[in-house]
Amino acid sequence: MAVKLNEDKALVAKIKEGLKARGGYCPCRIAKTEDYKCICKEFREQIADESFEGYCHCMLYYKTKD
Repeated sequence: MAVKLNEDKALVAKIKEGLKARGGYCPCRIAKTEDYKCICKEFREQIADESFEGYCHCMLYYKTKD
């Protein structure tokens, strides 16, 4: 298992800008709760799932199975 940044550098820069502006909270979500603090709870749970492969909600990170 590996977690890496999206290969789209422009998208990564835009999301990081949003994270900085929102104090580390997902720029793709309205609420500022601990569940949405990057890396969000949803993606942490997906990381824990051995069968999951894919992007986090905002597409900043990608988890591979190998």
